[in-house]
Amino acid sequence: MSARDAILARIRQTTITKPEKDATILAEAQTLVADPAIGRPALDAGALPVLFEQRLTSPKIGASLDKAATPGDVPEAVDRYLKAQGLAKEIALQPDPFLTSLDWAGYTLHAEVKSDTPVAVGKALWGVAETGTLIFHSGPHSPTLFDFFPLHHLVIIEAARILGYLEDYVQAATGQPIPRNVNFVTGASGTTDIEGQLVKGAHGPRFLHVILVGGA
Repeated sequence: MSARDAILARIRQTTITKPEKDATILAEAQTLVADPAIGRPALDAGALPVLFEQRLTSPKIGASLDKAATPGDVPEAVDRYLKAQGLAKEIALQPDPFLTSLDWAGYTLHAEVKSDTPVAVGKALWGVAETGTLIFHSGPHSPTLFDFFPLHHLVIIEAARILGYLEDYVQAATGQPIPRNVNFVTGASGTTDIEGQLVKGAHGPRFLHVILVGGA
């Protein structure tokens, strides 16, 4: 037997599963299917916005968050971020009625987002407390490129629209118009280079900042 054959034989031996192991895996999987809650972390349903904030701003996700008591306070919250980052009051504004109805006096607004747009402000349909994820549906009021083109992606999310678990989205979206695209965004764009160093902004926004509207 050649060295190559010996190596392949050892690999086959270690990857072959025994019938009793298969049965155990099947039984565990059936248990999870029968009661999905077994595999879920316990969440306080009354504190979902707080849990969302904790997860979103955790080191693994690395986004930032500010709060606005009412929708009318959103432009001021956006201004706080721009000043902190040394950015001009010039933004691409997602054409969502929630956003376009606000008072953006003093801002330079753009209706479209481009590949070199520094800042875009958009609105997520839902957030997920368990994962710190933002959910977007594409449509006339939510062009998909707003989620991917800007360097700084500022996202508005209402506290009342924070879900507990990712699978809760399916129930929440029932009855909604079916979008062409659904985007789940968890943190800014990031990838790891060949040396294992995290590089942000390689495939999308380098910075993600969330403004949570309402709630405690």
